[in-house]
Amino acid sequence: MRSFALLLALGLAGSGCAAASERECNVGADCPTGACSASGTCVPATTPTDGGSEASIEAGEAGDAADGDPGADAPDSAVTADADAGDTPTTGCLPNGDGTITASELPLGPGLKATFRVAENAAFATAGTAKGDGTRAWNLAVAFAGDKDVLVNTRAPAGTWWASKFPSASYATELSTTSDLLGVFQTTATALVLLGVVSPTDGVSRTELKYATPPSALQLPLTAASAWKVTSNVSGTASGLFSNYSETWDSKVDARGELTTPFGKFGVLRVRTVLTRTVGFSVTVTRSFAFVTECFGTVATVTSKANETQEEFTTAAELRRLAP
Repeated sequence: MRSFALLLALGLAGSGCAAASERECNVGADCPTGACSASGTCVPATTPTDGGSEASIEAGEAGDAADGDPGADAPDSAVTADADAGDTPTTGCLPNGDGTITASELPLGPGLKATFRVAENAAFATAGTAKGDGTRAWNLAVAFAGDKDVLVNTRAPAGTWWASKFPSASYATELSTTSDLLGVFQTTATALVLLGVVSPTDGVSRTELKYATPPSALQLPLTAASAWKVTSNVSGTASGLFSNYSETWDSKVDARGELTTPFGKFGVLRVRTVLTRTVGFSVTVTRSFAFVTECFGTVATVTSKANETQEEFTTAAELRRLAP
């Protein structure tokens, strides 16, 4: 069955970001103020009120039955974005390294874009390398076979055919490089939730799936002790056909450490999600990891193949990491 890989994590990579070789910094520790902007320059102690804006938009894991294939894989989805117009953030978000990621450190909204380097069927050990202080290190800066850069945009609900169906929606974004379906998300002070999945256009073959209990891609504030779980019924139409199934999302922060991406190094909390989908008597389990950091949001995701039995696996159906 066709795999439907969702974007559990997209990161900062707007069109104004500097090339890696031109970067003044990669992480906050490289700067006197403790804050490195998306463009690779140190953020001054007092940020101006004009210029570009640095933002992070997280998306959640959505049901793969949205493409008319209820048995397909369902990794996860998210966006961290940099809407650049001068390379100086206006959010005033300064990473403080306190181990807690709050809603104010994850600015969310429509009209943003992010570039991610994506590989499929890639060999990668999710356990990373253990360090002596209880943290781990992961390296996703290396090249993987079939790497490609993907630009993802977030869309405002206004003017869309589905806006009235999801009145509380904050934005929508593409869920896969192989499908034009959109995940519809709502942001609140305590969570980013997935409301449903829709097709870009209306019609007899449209997709319109809703979660009875919208699952959270992230719950905030996010700490090393964060954990959440929800079971929801998903119903509606998938490619014009009636669809009804259930999903259980079991998420927790299970590790912390340093992640290296093509964009740079980040201190991260790793969110482990086990997604169990039940369609009739058929059960599919998909595992995923999202690497989340202050001010940038989710900078990488790694998703397993369907029915992976190992909590830490070595072959990823898809991996995404922030790229310049």
